[in-house]
Amino acid sequence: MNPNASSWTPNASAASWSPPVPAPAPVPEPEPEPMEQGDDEIDENDPLWKAVLNLAGGDRAKAERMIANPDNLLQYPEIAALLGDSEAGDDVVMEVEEPTPANVEEVVEKTKELTVSEPTPVPAPLTVKEKAAIAKKEAEDEDIDPREHVNLVFIGHVDAGKSTLSGNILYLTDNVDKRTIERYEREAKELNRESWFLAFIMDTNDEERAKGKTVEVGKACFETEAKRYTILDAPGHKNYVPNMIMGASQADVGVLVISARKGEFETGFDRGGQTREHAMLAKTLGVSYLVVVINKMDDPTVQWKKPRFDECVTKLKPFLKSCGYKIKKEVRFIPISGIVGDNVKDEVDPSKCKWWKKLYTAGEHNTTSPTLFHLLDTLKFPERDSKASVRIPILDRYSDRGTIAMGKVESGTVRVGQKVMMMPTRNAYKISGLWAGEEPVTAAKPGENVLVKIAGCGTEDAQKGFVLCTEPFCRAVTKFICELAILDMPDNQPIMTAGFNAMFHCHTVEEDCSVVKVFETTDRKGIVNKNAAFGKVGMRVVCMIETERSVPVDTFAHMSFMGRFTLRTEGKTIGIGKITKL
Repeated sequence: MNPNASSWTPNASAASWSPPVPAPAPVPEPEPEPMEQGDDEIDENDPLWKAVLNLAGGDRAKAERMIANPDNLLQYPEIAALLGDSEAGDDVVMEVEEPTPANVEEVVEKTKELTVSEPTPVPAPLTVKEKAAIAKKEAEDEDIDPREHVNLVFIGHVDAGKSTLSGNILYLTDNVDKRTIERYEREAKELNRESWFLAFIMDTNDEERAKGKTVEVGKACFETEAKRYTILDAPGHKNYVPNMIMGASQADVGVLVISARKGEFETGFDRGGQTREHAMLAKTLGVSYLVVVINKMDDPTVQWKKPRFDECVTKLKPFLKSCGYKIKKEVRFIPISGIVGDNVKDEVDPSKCKWWKKLYTAGEHNTTSPTLFHLLDTLKFPERDSKASVRIPILDRYSDRGTIAMGKVESGTVRVGQKVMMMPTRNAYKISGLWAGEEPVTAAKPGENVLVKIAGCGTEDAQKGFVLCTEPFCRAVTKFICELAILDMPDNQPIMTAGFNAMFHCHTVEEDCSVVKVFETTDRKGIVNKNAAFGKVGMRVVCMIETERSVPVDTFAHMSFMGRFTLRTEGKTIGIGKITKL
């Protein structure tokens, strides 16, 4: 109690007290009248909505999620059929097939598994290492010369003028200076062979210069604005045909040099001459085109006369056709003078040859180019697969602070640092250096002649005929089945039967082989003998061949350049064939 507090007195004006009354319940608002259906509302009569609602088992929320993800809806045949019918036309009345009791449970289970798809995840940004690898590869590709590289092999009978033509091409393209030419002229004059001076550019050793015969395959490079070329000057003498095969195995284009001089064309083309054998071998070894140059048209016995040119072409066409060449697509004819240079880089003077311009303008003898250079630049080659597995048949090797192998990139793209396998030894190595011609490069595409430095490889581990490859690796076998065309036989052995021995040539491989079994033969009339025991000249034979050592090869159907081969014995080309089964 507070003694100081005032006494309480009632307030006469105050209202009388009464207990509180509870508040009345709120009056419910009337339900709004249904509005007209807008564009965003679901049409209950829509056949698609009915179908989805059925699939969802009557669950509207799930059906709405399904509608929101049309890609997932297409997994249901009912929806796919419905949408397909709707796209067929707006006038078609669509009927939704109600799920039958038999498949209701299956539909419900699928609906339960259906979930709204998540948005596509954004890929993680590249790491610094991945960016560097991509940039390095792009830089390596830019390092490769964009001009196409073409290998030319000059073939033909001895003294047709192959080395002289090759040397003059190098001189006309400024790859040999005038002082060197003058020195070669003096040396040729001392040997009483004044016309040989251009051949000395390609024939570099004393034996070749003294005899005037090419022994080894000469190699040189020249360029035009359109392409890059490598010249392979093959020997024409029959004793050096294996060397010619080695050169032709690298070639894309064969340049068959024919002498138009009276008597020389006939000698080379008749039986025993090398014109026939070289043309046939070039086709077997896979050249894409054969350019037939009728050389020595300026000779006093010819004097650029058209009848002599026509005579040579007329005699050559049937033979080349029999070798398998498609004359209109793969063979070109052009008259030239190799020593003077007429029709090589520049067109012959009309005062010397009045008929040439009219002939190539009309396109006679498959010739539409005025000069040899123009003809080579206009040849179209099939696209080479630079993304295929690498195949480099080894042509030779030497040691220079490591083993360096020489060869041609037949397929794929080879790069410095790349891991490769050597077949048939199956040894794994790494490429530590790469040169195209004499220029160091980081990568080389198909068609390039390369020098490959192989880390950890001895010279005895990289032999001629071995193949550098990447996955899937080529196979190495000792037996294979092939189709063989018999062209000739030794005088003392007129038939081919089991036990016949020869030398097997395939890409850069040279290996002794023997015929194990003859399966069937087809004669010139097309008569097939399924139980043949032997084959004769002119027949096509299906047989099995066995080599003394394992050789890296492939079927012709898979990789044609590793499936073509030649059989030779006693200085003759016995047959040409293709591998059909390993």
